Amino acid sequence: MMEPPSMDTVYQAIAALFDNPNASEKEKASLWLADVQKSIHSWKIADQLLQQKKDIHSCYFAAQTMRAKVQHNLSELPSEALVSLRDSLVAHLEQTSPETSSSILTQLCLALADLALQMQTWQNCVSDLIKSFSNKNDFALLEILTVLPQEIDSSSLKLGENRREDIKAELRSNAHIVTIFLKESITSSQNSHVALKVIKCMTSWLQVKSINIQEVPQNAVIGFCLQVLRDHNCINTLHDAASDCICALLHCLEENNNNDNIERLLFDSISALEESYHMAVAHEEDEKATNYARVFTELAETFLEKIIACTAGGNTHFAMRSLELALVCVGHHDYEVAEITFNLWYRLSEEVYQRDYQPLTDAFTPHIERLIEALARHCQCEPDHTHLPDETDEFYVFRMKVMGLIKDVVFIVGSSSVFRQMFAALQADISWEQTEAALFIMQSVAKNILPEEYEYVPKVVEAILSMPAGAHVGVRETCILLLGELCDWVERHSECLEPCLQFLIRALHDKRLANAAATALLNICKSCRAQASCHVSTLLQAGQLCDELDLPLQTSAAIMRALASAIGQLPPDQMSAAMCSAVGAQLAGLRAALDALGAASGGARAAGSGGGATRGSRLDPATWLDRTAALFRDVDAPTPSDPDQHPALQAFHDAWPLFEEVMEKLGGDGRVTERVCRALRFSVRCVRSGAAGLAPRLAAALQRLYCTHRPSAVLYVAGVLLDELAPRPHAVPHLVALLQALMPQAFQLLQQEHGLRDNPDTVDDLFRLCIRSTLHNYLHLLTKVLTTSPARVPV
Repeated sequence: MMEPPSMDTVYQAIAALFDNPNASEKEKASLWLADVQKSIHSWKIADQLLQQKKDIHSCYFAAQTMRAKVQHNLSELPSEALVSLRDSLVAHLEQTSPETSSSILTQLCLALADLALQMQTWQNCVSDLIKSFSNKNDFALLEILTVLPQEIDSSSLKLGENRREDIKAELRSNAHIVTIFLKESITSSQNSHVALKVIKCMTSWLQVKSINIQEVPQNAVIGFCLQVLRDHNCINTLHDAASDCICALLHCLEENNNNDNIERLLFDSISALEESYHMAVAHEEDEKATNYARVFTELAETFLEKIIACTAGGNTHFAMRSLELALVCVGHHDYEVAEITFNLWYRLSEEVYQRDYQPLTDAFTPHIERLIEALARHCQCEPDHTHLPDETDEFYVFRMKVMGLIKDVVFIVGSSSVFRQMFAALQADISWEQTEAALFIMQSVAKNILPEEYEYVPKVVEAILSMPAGAHVGVRETCILLLGELCDWVERHSECLEPCLQFLIRALHDKRLANAAATALLNICKSCRAQASCHVSTLLQAGQLCDELDLPLQTSAAIMRALASAIGQLPPDQMSAAMCSAVGAQLAGLRAALDALGAASGGARAAGSGGGATRGSRLDPATWLDRTAALFRDVDAPTPSDPDQHPALQAFHDAWPLFEEVMEKLGGDGRVTERVCRALRFSVRCVRSGAAGLAPRLAAALQRLYCTHRPSAVLYVAGVLLDELAPRPHAVPHLVALLQALMPQAFQLLQQEHGLRDNPDTVDDLFRLCIRSTLHNYLHLLTKVLTTSPARVPV
């Protein structure tokens, strides 16, 4: 924008932006005004709009423009113009009043604050601002003193660390006078809006550690915040602000806690709010209950180190009661209130774990027992639900957080103790949701149960295996998952393995339970590989159910991985036969899918797409490729002395022709290409250097695929081939040819406009391939490729 627009044009554009009902005209006005803001003329335009005060929309646009220009484009102005800019902003702010739009006032105050922070020649800016506005416009001063500390650590401002520290030091030197100003503001006005502003201002100063902790007992604003929190009838916005302020104060105290008297005074004042919390709960004021939970949790975290140190020394710190207050909040009926305290328990468990002192651990056992008992209640589903929450449900997310927390803190009470506590709850006549919640807590700690446990686990396993089919589906699903988590215990009690496998395979027939059953099968088979190898025939039958029952891909892949875990422990000849059988079933499905796709396209689907089949269906090639990948991924067979005799090698030789056909026919389908590369990667990782016999075909197929479609997964697979085949001399020429073909093309792709931005996967996979090249002594080749490639590496 070379010439400045007329003010009439600017006003017309602002009117169009805010008042014109035509969306197209609004868009045009928005784009034009954005260009105005970017131009050098916007400084003068914004100043004139603020002087003329024609309407609220033009004033807001001007204030927002001024703030944006000061924040991002201050270098456009000569240094001698900054003083006049400062004076202009001060003048505009002096003319504001309590009736001025809060958004306009905030934008102008931010502009002045950002200018003060960046204008290094403005020494003593804080005291100057206080002098400029005191007794003239206290309302504007209150806003300035609120936003100035907030902007100090703003990432949008290019401030050096020295400048930031200078401003913070100046804030500290003016803290006393600001405290007096805030006291006068809050005592001279009964307006809750003013009180809110005062509290927010104090919070800003506390957050940058500019208030002297030693003066807290005399701080009227802190006293007012505590008074607000004692009154459960106050308005929510004031309650929120007071809570924020007290939390900020406690955070300061945690970093500067060398005054026992002040600590005790604050602790007593805040812990006395317990009655107000109960009143808020009684009156169903959940938002206020949330605030009390925040304050009590911050109180406990503030004193946590001292509580731990004192307890470790055999004494009881007065702040130990803060843990009781946090537990009171965990008992709130809303799980979101309980969740606020989670970080406290994580910190407590970390401190106790690091000290590894049994008397200290024992001291917190009662707290953790109460915590887990309360969490079990929160994990109860609604009685009328017919199934457990799914992954998209907020309650599912909360339960996963509970599981993570329990896993972290359970060492304090012992997993067996939790198991015993929940088992006792199951003995009573309780509802399905209470039963399921107890089982869920048991599931959280099951992995930590000692394999030697004989008292409760056998009873639980027996109860699960004999569970009636009519039990609530939520209880059945959690029982199945619990059984899977007891996999290490099952490994030590092999007599349980076959009944467990049969139970889980039967559960596959219920689609509501199939995924849980497959997950449990995988856990048990991975933990009991040797014992599970005796049941490969049973697991092969489970694999057949994937097709018969049309199980989802995720479920089928888990079953395949369970099968592979068992196959990997068979003797070599049996393993070879089992792998060929398991992989062959998937290849038959893949063959049928490819034939169906070819028939659907009249045989003309060369290098085309597999999008004609429904994702996850039997006609989707990705379904069979993922199952095949799962088999090779988890077979985990020992590497033989002769790599060409690997037990899984025949299965790989069987699979390769179909992999190659998928690359040729469906290379244009990114999803299918990703899956076939993944299957190839796990196959090569499985047979290791035994794949060297296929090196010529592997290299040639990958070259053709990358030359035609540029999928980054090919680069990843090339790195895998380097890892596994580099020790085989007869494979090296083919690896060299592959690198010489792939790397120049990858570099050319990245050299295109926005190549790095638009191809992040290629960047990652190429970088990995370069690393693998240097690790396997192909540095000379990499150097040759880089120096002879017509495309230079973009920087």
